[in-house]
Formats: sequence, C-alpha cells, structure tokens
Amino acid sequence: MMAARSGAGAGQGKVEKDEVHQIAIYRETVWKELRSQKLLTEYKINPFRRVHAVTGKPMSWHDNIEEEADANFLSVIHHAALEPTKKYTEPQTTTQEIGWITTPLINLDRTDCRLNFHRHKTEITEYMEAAWRQKEQSTNLQ
Repeated sequence: MMAARSGAGAGQGKVEKDEVHQIAIYRETVWKELRSQKLLTEYKINPFRRVHAVTGKPMSWHDNIEEEADANFLSVIHHAALEPTKKYTEPQTTTQEIGWITTPLINLDRTDCRLNFHRHKTEITEYMEAAWRQKEQSTNLQ
C-alpha cells in the first residue's frame, strides 16, 4: 500500500506501516529496555536523610512479632538522628557556621556581681508598683 500524498513529492518511497511492523518495533524496543535493565536487590538507608518512624495500626499482628535488629542498621539510624555538631568535626555549610560553637566562653557564676545585674527594689519603685497595681484593679472593676 502506498501512503496518501498530501503535496508534491510528499510520500515518495514511503510505505505505510501496518500492524505487524508496529508489533515488531514494539518487541524490539522492549527487548532493548530489558537488556539494559538491572535488578537491584541490595537496599541501603540514606544516612543523610532523617528517618521518620510511622506507628503501626492498633490491632495489627506486627506488634506481636519481635524483630531482631541488625547492629549496623541501628548504628546508621542512630547516627542519622544526631545533631550536626556530633556528626561532624567542623561545619559542612556556611549556614552551619552560625551557632556551631554553643559552649559559653566564660563560666557563668550567678553570684558574681560583675556580670549579673539583678533588679533591686527601692522605696520609689515599690510605691510606683503599688500605685500601678491599684490603678489596674480600679479600671478592671469598672
């Protein structure tokens, strides 16, 4: 069969593909895909992703089965859940540099009066505090 011509010399030498040709092309495509595919049977957990635990259903039979945990699997899970300062010795990004060192530079001694300025009440502050309290109570009662 010849293809329908839509213009001058549009369909010269072209043969319309029938169903047998289409099936052969499809079969060859599937064969090429299967040839290049590789079945992955070894799965690993990405240690850089935070693992979210999902609780099971209330009446599930999975709750009654005790599973033996793999030591390597547990170490990867626990390592992934650590904060960055415990995972790495130095910041990995520039945003991690802010707040990376969280230990105080000096020991905070609450009894040292040079660094701690506690509030002291004098006679005038006690009087004004009582006056404000009385004013608040009178406005709340009205």
